Amino acid sequence: MSRAFLFVLDSFGIGGAPDADRFGDEGADTLGHIARDLGRPLELPNLARLGLANAAEAASGSLPIAIPNHLAGQWGYGIEQSNGKDTPSGHWEIAGVPVMFDWGYFPRTIPAFPRDLTDALIARAALPGLLGNKHASGTDIIAELGEEHMRTGKPIIYTSADSVIQIAAHEERFGLERLYEVCKIARELSLPLNIGRVIARPFVGVGAQDFARTGNRKDYSVLPPEPTLLDRLSNAGREVLSVGKIGDIYAHSGTGREIKTSGNMALLDATLEAMSTPPEGGLVMTNFVDFDTLYGHRRDVQGYATALEAFDSRLPETLALLGAGDLLIITADHGCDPTWHGSDHTRECVPILSYGEHLTPGSFGRRDSFADIGQTIARHLGIPPLAHGTAWN
Repeated sequence: MSRAFLFVLDSFGIGGAPDADRFGDEGADTLGHIARDLGRPLELPNLARLGLANAAEAASGSLPIAIPNHLAGQWGYGIEQSNGKDTPSGHWEIAGVPVMFDWGYFPRTIPAFPRDLTDALIARAALPGLLGNKHASGTDIIAELGEEHMRTGKPIIYTSADSVIQIAAHEERFGLERLYEVCKIARELSLPLNIGRVIARPFVGVGAQDFARTGNRKDYSVLPPEPTLLDRLSNAGREVLSVGKIGDIYAHSGTGREIKTSGNMALLDATLEAMSTPPEGGLVMTNFVDFDTLYGHRRDVQGYATALEAFDSRLPETLALLGAGDLLIITADHGCDPTWHGSDHTRECVPILSYGEHLTPGSFGRRDSFADIGQTIARHLGIPPLAHGTAWN
């Protein structure tokens, strides 16, 4: 049994999913296109030793990085069952709960949000009005409307291809707690529309040239429709440690002790410290968000590659902390191809890399649901099987 560690490299897809055409993403390949367009070899030797190159070749038919002479891990790739390509759907399915219903979405019209929603939000939150009200990139819309927001006190509201309402406001001028309260109201008002998340997007700076989002983002998600792996472990008295935005994604249900920090390297530092904490039967789950928010959505190939290489360079530190019987799984929740059109997520297969001293290196192949990850961890930790997913041998 021992312990389990689950790392989600947010948006690290490895080739278009079988139904990518349904999402307009046929041909998307986050890893493959980074390697293609980087202009130099992509150096991920430690992830390759765990089977990343093999998984990418199996999922996409191409080989973006070299296969090493000796593998240390077990590898496969996952296909999402959930109806969306958003963060909650991917994470919930990883934890054993595929999202088989349809989220609510907002049209690409301007305004994007229904009038009764925005009117109610303005009245309930005592706002002078709202700016934006459209589909937009978060950094672009802050640059466009941030100065007007500071002059008028009107927060910026926008959405994307995901089921989401995002609200941006200046952390100091508008106030962080006030932004959170506005988002809580928006969360309540949007429930009848079946919207997955409301996200608070605080930023700082004095003008469009230096506005920068801060690490005080907060996601207000709905509860998963069924108990997840995290719920099942918590209910069984097991220790769960959630690093990064895991707590927000699961609406703080079953997420145990939550450790919040900002930046991939800070998240890894917190994870390495947490790895010495869980007793037998515990789980540490970390979301490495920078791959998605800083590089995928911003279509930054160089930045994404550098972040991957930085993570890879520190992977030996992680492996050194694993004890006999421990299980490490590295995966992703969706794609976000930095060479793709627009700025939204891409519907892709994800790598599933598994490592433990007790495991024989090799392939467990294609997995037809991300829920196989949660089911495998449940079996490893000795709790009853989850409702969805099939554990690999």
